[in-house]
Amino acid sequence: MSFITIIPARLASSRLPNKALLDIGGKAMVVRTAEQARLSASKRVIVATDSTEIAAVAQEAGFEALLTHADHPTGTDRLSEVVQKLNIPDEEIIVNVQGDEPLIDPALINHVAHTLQSAAEASIATVGVPISDPELLFNPNVVKVVCDQAQYALYFSRAPIPWDRDALANGKQHLSTDTLPALQHVGLYAYKASFLRQFPKLARGKLEGVESLEQLRALEHGFRIAVTTSHFPPAPGVDTAEDLAKVREIVINRL
Repeated sequence: MSFITIIPARLASSRLPNKALLDIGGKAMVVRTAEQARLSASKRVIVATDSTEIAAVAQEAGFEALLTHADHPTGTDRLSEVVQKLNIPDEEIIVNVQGDEPLIDPALINHVAHTLQSAAEASIATVGVPISDPELLFNPNVVKVVCDQAQYALYFSRAPIPWDRDALANGKQHLSTDTLPALQHVGLYAYKASFLRQFPKLARGKLEGVESLEQLRALEHGFRIAVTTSHFPPAPGVDTAEDLAKVREIVINRL
């Protein structure tokens, strides 16, 4: 299996300023994330950033870093720039690991890359985790995905999908795993480089606008997304100060 991991990392962050550079057990968060990616089967790990400071920190830690434009609307646009700048072949698989995932499991990176490699009709692969907590199903901050019988995504939504009409009748909020289990979408993606070249040219779709979910743009334009199921919830990322404290504790306990 051959693939490249790209880690998009912006300096700006509304909730945690300079998030990528925050210290976790004596190393910057982006370095911790890159180290996890390096433990995967990835043949190349690239930090793509709009910050000379982030690039310098990554390079000092022995990682490849590439400066990209500061005005990209999404991380996927940043990946597209990397593919163009480095002239990465269309058939190459690119795994997108967010820079705020310092605990990401290298095996999960390998798994999503293998899923795309094995899915002939897919341009993208991603991950779903079975939902066992009803609160997650009804939480609009938790994205859900439903798939066809070949495990290609049919739709992503912040709403509780699939809607089990009988089990959820009369305002009930519980899970019925005996029928069709609900899947929480995990934002880890593998892309074919050919798709990343096309992505910036795709018009933003109406469904993407309504749900505020970038992956719907691909579905609205006819691209297929393969979904692999992991029965182990992913390690926590860092969005808030509380998340940072938890991750720091985990890393320190491992040292």
